[in-house]
Amino acid sequence: MRQLPEADRDALRIAQDPQLPRWLDQITATGGCSHPIHLSGSTTTLDEVTGEILHHYDTRHEPGERLLVRCRNRRATICPACSRLHAGDTFHLVRAGLLGGKYVPSTVCNRPRLFVTLTAPSFGPVHRAGELCHPRRDGGSCEHGRPVGCHAVHDQDSPVVGQPLCPDCYDYVSHVLWHAHASKLWDRFVIGVRRRLASSVGLVQSRFSQYARLSFARVAEYQKRAAVHVHAVVRLDGPNGPDDEPPAWGTAELLTDAVRASARRVLVRTVYSSALGELALRWGAQVDARQLRADGDGPDDDAVAAYVAKYVTKGASETGAGLDHKVTTGSAIGAAPVTPHVRSLMRACWRLGGRTEYEPLNLRAWTHTLGYRGHILTKSRAYSTTYAALRADRAAHRGNDTHSGESTVTEANWRYIGSGHTPGAAQLAAGIAEDLAQNREFVREELAERGWRNELPEEENATAGR
Repeated sequence: MRQLPEADRDALRIAQDPQLPRWLDQITATGGCSHPIHLSGSTTTLDEVTGEILHHYDTRHEPGERLLVRCRNRRATICPACSRLHAGDTFHLVRAGLLGGKYVPSTVCNRPRLFVTLTAPSFGPVHRAGELCHPRRDGGSCEHGRPVGCHAVHDQDSPVVGQPLCPDCYDYVSHVLWHAHASKLWDRFVIGVRRRLASSVGLVQSRFSQYARLSFARVAEYQKRAAVHVHAVVRLDGPNGPDDEPPAWGTAELLTDAVRASARRVLVRTVYSSALGELALRWGAQVDARQLRADGDGPDDDAVAAYVAKYVTKGASETGAGLDHKVTTGSAIGAAPVTPHVRSLMRACWRLGGRTEYEPLNLRAWTHTLGYRGHILTKSRAYSTTYAALRADRAAHRGNDTHSGESTVTEANWRYIGSGHTPGAAQLAAGIAEDLAQNREFVREELAERGWRNELPEEENATAGR
């Protein structure tokens, strides 16, 4: 008799477990998380005055004496269930800063607001899509004997799009070093915007914070050429943030001018080589700053929030620009499932990471992201709510904080004991995640039939639409 595969045998074992219903409850509570964290321990909630035990939970009564909690990985390639939840939280975080909600006043929609795109500079010509690539009538060649032009019209999905016309001419060192300093470029860009706004109205730069405040949320995205560019929502508030109106001189036009001027002027210098000296790093020439208007004349606020939310769940491997896991040896780069262009960037990153002058950049630890060291999503403190606040709201909404209004003391004792699923459990969890996704889609269709506006990204945020 043919033996069943390991995953099927394991699934049968789980199905015959007397505690199967509770195990399914745990997996459902995690949304079908692909790589849950296993915890062991207990929590006791007591009345602070009387010492009475209001609630006690202990994992000794759970299947395997453990509790499963979400891995909270944002990458869809790692955990679709948790990335969907992260996308929903990101949508509400960004949307609250645009339209209000989540303890942010609705008046922010009338503030000067921009959707800004900053790009990386050119490090060498690459194949482009949607137009004649690089037409050259003289049919010349570079010093390496490769054509300097390309007369083809490439589709967006063509594998050559984003690849260098000549890899030997491409400046991989500058590309990696630009990535390593992209966060510093952004910090100086924000400082430059504040300075430009202050000087435009005759303020001393040190007094800008007494009159206005710059709030933002930004997301980093890899282009086809594997270079990061930045999308950001930028808002001008009064000195106390979203609860405070900006001064009369704080207009969208003035903010647009400050953004463009700062993007042109920002400069970061770094070591290039002992022979060539310093490298001057700047933003690319393509700078886009679109006004977001409350009257709808411009990019839609929900669409902007949905775009940002969709991107933060993409892994590096999904965008074709790196890997979702760290590289521990230089030899592993050769086996990485990436394009030759990305592999060359990884090798340049690893090589530079071994040089003394680049030791502070810790480049080898960021080889999988091609040297980019920043977070995918960052925001200023006063832009809107936080991920922690959204998680707390969700827990309260689901009834996990039943004693929040009482004077209580919580004693918790937890320890990590593992992560992931057995083969059979992974199959069952994937099925639960698929069922939950279908249920959400049914609800969305039902709301659409009733005429409800439902443009939110797929997510499990229980506070959505409130």
